[in-house]
Amino acid sequence: MDVRETDRPAPSTQDITSAALTSAAPASTVALPGRRRGRRTETMIVAGCVAFVGAMVGVTYASVPLYRAFCALTGFGGSTRTGDAAPAKVLDRTITVRFDANVAPGLSWDFRPEQTKVDVKVGETKMAYYFAGNRSPAETFANATYNVMPPTAGAYFVKLECFCYSEQSLKGGEKVDMPVVFYVDPAIADDPEMEGLTTITLSYTFFPAQPKPGSQARVEPEKPQGKPM
Repeated sequence: MDVRETDRPAPSTQDITSAALTSAAPASTVALPGRRRGRRTETMIVAGCVAFVGAMVGVTYASVPLYRAFCALTGFGGSTRTGDAAPAKVLDRTITVRFDANVAPGLSWDFRPEQTKVDVKVGETKMAYYFAGNRSPAETFANATYNVMPPTAGAYFVKLECFCYSEQSLKGGEKVDMPVVFYVDPAIADDPEMEGLTTITLSYTFFPAQPKPGSQARVEPEKPQGKPM
């Protein structure tokens, strides 16, 4: 005798519950690996970004000439200008120039400004000194990076003489004063964004360096690079 669909017995409540549990179990089993894969992907992305940023910073600071070129190209940190002669006019406007000094890890030098600040009229040539001393018994070499704050003032801060132009070296225990000759370009008066500027900060950081083959880099006490203490 044929059995029709309507003749089959209706499923019990227990059968329905068992079927629901059976169908739900694989879903939870499949979902776990997906969550793990998502977390691994996020971790890999974060690690990759950190590694990339770290590599870029390391490459930049490992090469001081590259850092200088980077600042000059992008204006990062207030890259300054260099000049050959003082301007022809001095304006009746005074700006306070503050001085900052830093030493990178790995260099056993003392380095600090001899004066914390000077007042200079726009267009007036000024000289300031930084002290440098080698605490180690051996001769060591270093390069200096520099910047100006605020960064927008860098275009008007002109250096005529600076120890940062070349690699410097100090004998074991040697101490010197390093001069910086500078002025603030009178063209700053034509920039409306600089109208309220009253203070500029000049900052230097010395990094350890390896002497170049045949290098004669020295901080000579009797020459413009420095004077004996």
